[in-house]
Amino acid sequence: MKLAEGPVLISGGLDDPFLPKLRQAINRATHIEISVSFIQQSGLNLIFDALSDALERDASISIVTSDYLLITDPVALRHLMILQSRGAKTKIFICKRNQSFHMKTYIFVQQQSGLADIGSAFIGSNNISKAAFTHAFEWCLRYDLLPNQDPKEFNHIRQQFLQIFNHSQAIELSDAFINNYAQQRKLCKPPLAIVNEVEPEEPVPNSAQAEALIALADTRLAKQSKGLVVLATGMGKTWLAAFDVLQFKAKKVLFVAHREEILIQAERTFRTLLPQSTTGHFNANTKVVDADIVFASIQTLGKPEYLNKLDKTHFDYVIVDEFHHAGAVSYQLLLNHFTPQFLLGLTATPERTDQADILSLCDNNLVFERNIIDGIESGILVPFHYQGIKDETVDYRELPWRNGKFDPQQLVNLFATQKRAKHVFAHWQTHKQQRTLAFCVSKAHADFMAQWFSARGIKAVSVHSDSEVRRGEALSQLNAGEIEVIFSVDLFNEGTDLPSIDTILILRPTESKILFLQQLGRGLRTSPETHKTFVSVIDFIGNHISFLNRPMALLQTANANEAIKRLNTPQIDSKYLINIDPELIDFWQQLKLDYTKADQQYQLLKDDLGHRPSATEFYYSGYVWSKMTKQNGSWFELVLSQEKQDNALHSLTPYLSFLSLGVEKATMTKCFKAILLEAFVELNGLSHPPTIEAVCLKSWQIFKRYPKLWIQDVKADLQQIDARSPKWHKYWLANPITFLCKQDKSDTQSWFVVKDDRLHANIDVKVDDIAVMSSAMRELSELLLARYSQRQSSSTPAPTSKTIQSNVVTLPIGVTKDEQTSLSYYPDLKIACGHFKTGTDDNSDTLTLNSTFSKLDPSIYFIAPASGNSMNGGKNPIEDGDLLLLERITALNAGSITGKIIAIEIQDDTGNNQYLLRKVNKLTNGQYQLNAHNPAYSPILANDSMQTFARLKQVLDKSDLV
Repeated sequence: MKLAEGPVLISGGLDDPFLPKLRQAINRATHIEISVSFIQQSGLNLIFDALSDALERDASISIVTSDYLLITDPVALRHLMILQSRGAKTKIFICKRNQSFHMKTYIFVQQQSGLADIGSAFIGSNNISKAAFTHAFEWCLRYDLLPNQDPKEFNHIRQQFLQIFNHSQAIELSDAFINNYAQQRKLCKPPLAIVNEVEPEEPVPNSAQAEALIALADTRLAKQSKGLVVLATGMGKTWLAAFDVLQFKAKKVLFVAHREEILIQAERTFRTLLPQSTTGHFNANTKVVDADIVFASIQTLGKPEYLNKLDKTHFDYVIVDEFHHAGAVSYQLLLNHFTPQFLLGLTATPERTDQADILSLCDNNLVFERNIIDGIESGILVPFHYQGIKDETVDYRELPWRNGKFDPQQLVNLFATQKRAKHVFAHWQTHKQQRTLAFCVSKAHADFMAQWFSARGIKAVSVHSDSEVRRGEALSQLNAGEIEVIFSVDLFNEGTDLPSIDTILILRPTESKILFLQQLGRGLRTSPETHKTFVSVIDFIGNHISFLNRPMALLQTANANEAIKRLNTPQIDSKYLINIDPELIDFWQQLKLDYTKADQQYQLLKDDLGHRPSATEFYYSGYVWSKMTKQNGSWFELVLSQEKQDNALHSLTPYLSFLSLGVEKATMTKCFKAILLEAFVELNGLSHPPTIEAVCLKSWQIFKRYPKLWIQDVKADLQQIDARSPKWHKYWLANPITFLCKQDKSDTQSWFVVKDDRLHANIDVKVDDIAVMSSAMRELSELLLARYSQRQSSSTPAPTSKTIQSNVVTLPIGVTKDEQTSLSYYPDLKIACGHFKTGTDDNSDTLTLNSTFSKLDPSIYFIAPASGNSMNGGKNPIEDGDLLLLERITALNAGSITGKIIAIEIQDDTGNNQYLLRKVNKLTNGQYQLNAHNPAYSPILANDSMQTFARLKQVLDKSDLV
C-alpha cells in the first residue's frame, strides 16, 4: 500500500489541500517524524485522531515544534502531551534571541515485512494549522522512497530531522514548560495573523450544561455525595463534567470509562478547560495515580488488585462516563471502593426504566435530565428526519429470539443477500444526504454491503476490528467527502464525534433504546462547516415486537401502546419528522399488547432491556406494584413464572415466603429497614451472621450515602454522631434491628433474629443457594430504597402507591409566592361518596388558591373531586363534583382519625386503586366504622385491606380559587 499518491507537488488551496494526503500517510505509516515551526489547535484537531490511531497500532511518532514568536498554541501543546503519554516523542525547540525556526517537514516510513522500506517526505510551507491544511496556498514537495531505490537521499532527510530533534535547544515537552510558556505568551500578543489564526475563545457552557451546573451545585448543597446526569448524545456530557470539576474546585479527579477513545476525548476536553492540571492514565500499560486528573480504563482499575492499593478517599471527585454500563461487576467494585466527596454518573440513557438499576448506584439521585427532543428544541442538536422502512425481505417471526436478541448467525445469512442490499440501496438513494454512517450486524455483513455499494459506483468502506481501513482513516475520508458511506460494526456506538455525518443508515436490530439512540446521536451534532440542517435516519424495521423500541425511544414513551397511538395521530413538528411504514403500525396494533397483566409487562420489558428486568426496573416501568402483587403474590413469584429455564433462579423456590414477607413487603414508615437489609447483604449475612456492632457500623456507612434520607429520618440529635458511637449502636439496635426481628400479625414467624449478639436470617439456606439468595435480597432492598426515595423526594402529594411528579407553577406578574399557593389537582382520582370507586392519579393539573391558603405545604396538600352522594347530608354536605382539599396522611402527621372525614384506599382483585370518603368512628370493641352523612348509605366496618391515605380539610368553592 503506497504512502502517497498523485503529483509530487501539492499546491494547496481548496483545489489541492494538504490534509487528505497527510492523513493518508499518517494512516499507513509505521514511523512518523514531524518538524514544524508552529502548531495551532485548529490544525492538530484535524490529525489528532489519525495520530492516536497510529500509536494504537504501535507506530512510532516523533514531533518537534518551536516557541518561535510565541505563535504555537499552549492548548495544542497540552494535547501533544496526551500523545506523549501514549508513546509519542514530543519536543519543543527553544529559539534564542533573533533566531528563527521555519522548518515544515513531514516524514513517513512504512516498514514492510520481508520487503524494503518505502517512505514519503513532505517538505514545504505547511505548519500545523487548519488554514495550512485545508485552504491556504502552501506549496509542499513530496520526496518518495520507493522499493529497490537507493535510500541515500531519503535517509539524509531523516538524519537532518534527527539533528534538529536531538539538538541541545530541543527539550522534551512537559507540563512545567507549557505552564511557563502560557504565562509568557499572555504577556504579549503573538502575531497569529501569520498563520491565519485568531486566539480561540474561552469555552463556555451551553444552555443545558449551564442548567445542569446549577442543579449539581444545588444537589451538593443538599449534602448529596452522588448524582446521575442524563444528557442526550451530542449535548456535551464530558464538557459538563469538566465544567463541574472547575466549579467544584476538585484537587484529585478520576475519570472512568470502558473505551480508550472515550478516555482520550475526555482528556482533550479537560486539558483544554483546566490547563494547569496534570493528567495521567491508568490502563494496561501505565498506572498513574498521582496526577491531578487520572483517566482510567475500568477493565484495569476495576480489578481488586489495583483498587485495594488505593485509599478510598484518594480522589475527591469521581466521574463515571457511559454510566449505563455501571451494573457490571468491575464498576460495582470501583463504586463500592471509592468514597469521594462527589461522584458523577454520566449517561445518555433515555428513560427511567433503563436508569432503574444504575440510579440506585447514585443513591437514587437523578440530578438533571435532558433528552434528544430537549436538545433539538434548544438548538444544541440538529433535527432528525426519521424514515422507518419495512424490512420486507426478512420475516423476523421465524428467527430464534432469546434473551432479547435474534440469533446472530441467522441474521448474517438473511442480511448479506442481493435482495436485501437492493432494497436498502433504493431507500438510501431516496433519503440520503452527503455523509452516511451505516450500522451492520457483523463484520461479514459490513464487508458485503461495502462491496455491494462499491460495485455500483458508490465510494464505500467497511470498518471493524479486522478491516483494512482504520477507524480514524475512514472518518477522515468521510469528512473530506472522499467516501460516501462507512459500514461499521460496534466501533461507532459510543465516543465518536464527527459532526459532518448527516445520514444514519440502520441495517441491524438494536437490543435496546439506549443503543438505538446512541446510533441516532452520531448524526445529531451541529456542523456549521457543512451547513447541516438535519440528519436523515433510514431505519429498516422488521415484523417483530422488539422493533417497537424505535418509536418508544423517539417519542419518549415507556408504553408501547401509547407510542402506537401517537403514530396513528401524528403531530407535525418542524423540529423533527417521524415517518413509519403504515404496515408496521398495523402489525404492532394487531399484537394487542395488554399492559394490565404483570406477566406481559414483564416480557415486554425484558424484550426491551435485553435481560431479565430487576425489581427496580419493573417498578420504574410504570406498572403499579400493588397490581403485580395482587396478580402474582410477590416479585420473585412473578420472576419464576416467567423464567422457567433458569435453574439458578428456581433455587429460590423454598425461600419465597422469606423474600416476600421478610424483605419485599417489610413494613416501612422510615427507610431504616431497607438500609439495614442492604447492610446485612453487604456483610454477607447469610454465610456469616454479622455482629450487631458490625451491622450498626455498616448501616451508618450505607445511610450516609443517602443524605436526604439521613436528614429526614434520623433524629436531629443523632445526625452528628460517629458510626462507632454507643448512642448510634443503641439507637440502631432499638429501632430497625428490633423491629426487623418482630413477628408481624400476618406472618407465621419472625424473619430475622438476634442470637449471641449476631443478626441471623431466621431461615435455613443451603450453602449452594447463598449466592443467589444474597443477590435476590440485594435486588429487593434496592427496590425498597428506590420506592422510598422516590416517594420522599416527590415535591407533590402522592395519594396513591406511585409517585406523582410535580408540575412547574408560574406565578402571575406582581403576585409573590407568599400570597398564594398552587396545589396539584387530580381530576380522575374521584374520591367516592357512596361505595368504593376506581380512581387514578395518572392525570394532574394545577389549581391556585388565594392568600388564605398561603401556608399550605404543596408536598402534603392536594385537590381531588368528590364523586357520589353518600356525604350530601348533615350540616356540611358534600355534593357530587365538589372540589375537596385533602391532606395526605404520613407517618409524621398521622394523629387521631376518630371523628374525622377520611379518604380510604383499597385495591380491587385486579390491583386497581379504589377510593371512598367517610367519617371514621371507633366502636367500643376497638373496631373502626366508616359512616356516611346520607342515611341512605349503610355504615361500613374497616378491615386490614383498607388504608387511610388523606384527611378532608375542607370543601373548596369558587372564591377560594384564583
